[in-house]
Amino acid sequence: MTVMRSMLYVPGNDKKALDEALTFQADVIVLDLEDLVPPAEKEKARQMVRENIQYAGSAGLEAWVRVNAWETNLTNSDLEAVVYPGLCGINLTKVSGAPDVQRLDWRLEELERERGLDVGSVKICLLIETAVGIVKAYESCAASPRVVAAIFGAVDYTRDMQVKLTSEAVEQQFARGYLAVAARAARILAIDAPFLAYRDIPGYERNVAEGRQMGYKGRMIVHPNLVEASNRLYAPDPADVQWARDVSKAFEEEAIAQGKAAIVFKDRLVDTPVYYNALDILAAQSEIEAKLGKK
Repeated sequence: MTVMRSMLYVPGNDKKALDEALTFQADVIVLDLEDLVPPAEKEKARQMVRENIQYAGSAGLEAWVRVNAWETNLTNSDLEAVVYPGLCGINLTKVSGAPDVQRLDWRLEELERERGLDVGSVKICLLIETAVGIVKAYESCAASPRVVAAIFGAVDYTRDMQVKLTSEAVEQQFARGYLAVAARAARILAIDAPFLAYRDIPGYERNVAEGRQMGYKGRMIVHPNLVEASNRLYAPDPADVQWARDVSKAFEEEAIAQGKAAIVFKDRLVDTPVYYNALDILAAQSEIEAKLGKK
């Protein structure tokens, strides 16, 4: 599974911002061609992104590009400009159903073949940010094997719902929870919405804790101040990792080796589902350690 604890977005037309972003050790750098770039700068941004895709991934990070939604008629031009060696994936905006994803899958394959890239090498991350997008979230998440993650776009979602966006996020609860379930059902990562009050670290930590309990595995970040906190908060807690090591060792030695289905460990019952939960924690930790080893 891809590690996406922190997805840091950078304006595609700002080389200085990219240089700075690379110092923050985010898991993913997303060069943006959408909302962070004004209309008059779109072409300049495409050129800069094309020239800097490999540079963006040079520190062991994954280099992704966020493209404009199909409805803007800018998507094809965006893809023509950026599908080159070094690109890890495309972040598609305003996804409203499976046809949007399948259309992107088809176009990516066409460009991969034209440019000598391995077919299927460019992955897809979805931005689900409208009411219809939420309703059709599972079919979008499952529409292509290229899809590895889906982001809950709270800012556009609340605008579409005509409600106020708040840090408490009560107005987001249903959609936020539903997208996490849809992503898990499709066996992809759920990535949480940007937290705009980027100086409020305690508030961010509370918000992350709520999202993690829903199943979110990482964060869309629009200010680098939150990268460190995201990398820390979306990694398994060290105490949980130690618990998982102890539980899995005990279960393997006292249950599996002796043909039992359950044991008592530190006054608590440990059966097969608990053992599998421990293995999941260890697998997540191993994936992060492997990621860090590449940086």
